[in-house]
Amino acid sequence: MARATDARHAVRTFGDAVVMTSLDQTATPYLDALLAYTRAGTISFHTPGHKHGAGMHDRLRSIIGDDVLKLDLTQVPGLDDLNAPRGPIRDAQELAAAAYGADDTYFLINGSTAGNQAMFLATMQPGETVLVPRNSHRSVVGALVLSGARPVYMQPEVDPVLQIDHCVTPATVERSLTANPGAKAVFVTSPTYYGAAADLAAMERIAHARGTPLLVDEAWGPHLRFHPELPACATTAGADACVNSTHKLIAGMSQAAMLHVRGARIDRERLSSALRVLQSTSPLLVMIASLDVARMQMATQGPALLGQALALARQARVRLRAVSGIHCIGAEEIGRPGVAGYDETRLVITVAGLAATGYDLAVFLRTQHDVQLEMADLHNAVALVTIGDRQADIDRLVDGVERFAAHAGHAGGRHDSGRPHLDAIPEQVATPREAFLADHVEIPFQTSAGHVCAEVVTPYPPGIPVVCPGERITQETIDYLLLELAAGAHIQGPADEKLRTIRVLESMR
Repeated sequence: MARATDARHAVRTFGDAVVMTSLDQTATPYLDALLAYTRAGTISFHTPGHKHGAGMHDRLRSIIGDDVLKLDLTQVPGLDDLNAPRGPIRDAQELAAAAYGADDTYFLINGSTAGNQAMFLATMQPGETVLVPRNSHRSVVGALVLSGARPVYMQPEVDPVLQIDHCVTPATVERSLTANPGAKAVFVTSPTYYGAAADLAAMERIAHARGTPLLVDEAWGPHLRFHPELPACATTAGADACVNSTHKLIAGMSQAAMLHVRGARIDRERLSSALRVLQSTSPLLVMIASLDVARMQMATQGPALLGQALALARQARVRLRAVSGIHCIGAEEIGRPGVAGYDETRLVITVAGLAATGYDLAVFLRTQHDVQLEMADLHNAVALVTIGDRQADIDRLVDGVERFAAHAGHAGGRHDSGRPHLDAIPEQVATPREAFLADHVEIPFQTSAGHVCAEVVTPYPPGIPVVCPGERITQETIDYLLLELAAGAHIQGPADEKLRTIRVLESMR
């Protein structure tokens, strides 16, 4: 944990290096500490066993390179402790807190998943109620299992044409709080996988008027703080805590994320204890260094870099919309239910006018154009435009979509006619924790209607559960998931990912 307001204008030495602890956003205190250690020529009699790469097989060493392997260290004196930071990690977290407008920032090495789960463990106890959007990421199911909290699901707004979920609205949050006055927290996802942002400022007013913490899964918004034409970020809106997946859209390494906290509603000691339970005692230090550098890059160059990404995305959107049979939503969505803002760096390529699915588009682009999209569903495919993209990348994407549209042909009517969309939230018979820990049996999935699910079933990506532990399986759920499988979806969560069988509670029907 680091408190931005405690940052001191000072320097500290490590070997021959000078490590800044001021709020100079050009500083990278953790990267500097790692480099100082490696340059000192210290002989290692500690983990990891490859000893600065000397023991690594050349098959991998020649690819990774000695410079990176030398930075793969353990938390020896001088390199700080992620679970109790007092040195350069603390300094780097202070800088991140200042950059993101938080009081405290925690570095995460297990993605936003660890942050979501830590927020739940810090704010609620078994049996207590939390308000959760139904389109929350599956990491929230893990948070519910770990915390034992009872979810009250809020229905997000649904785009009937695109068949995608947007955000929950402030009105939905207010109704849910009125119906559940004892709720210990309001948890919101913003932005969604498809780029819609919630009205977090209004939700902050509603939640805080009742003294209820507002927690935000802002995994898809690590860049929002750094450009005025992007939706307002959760810390600006006054959320008590939020997670950012630094690796998703800016320059953190995979799994690298941050947890930001504001105000006094979150118990910092309890949050720190939760993170010590959830995070490794042997973190990859290069990942921590990437958080340090990614923060520096956004704080010093963010507006310019994100401006370039926005320009490329907007150009791509115009060109994609000109392709017959293709649509690509954008800022015109703002103001529709569940869309208080829109992240234009997200390209949602809708194939509604073609005789094809989003999965078909994703496969075509990968196999025929060497273009890999972020995700696909029955109706859409999503491409992320980030600070790492260039004009040639956009040209190849658009060219591939044009060729796909010509290859697929137009639908005679709406190509998704008759396809089910799950509007109803399943009946909750037991809490996720109760169902996860209960005895279960495996039965054929196609005849499981009426049984209570014992596992989470999630098309991935986007990672939003269709059925959670403790919920009653319906025929509509079965039909939908079988359709997803037939269309090419990858199912995560169940023991049988092909859904020939499903685990259900032995004692409940």
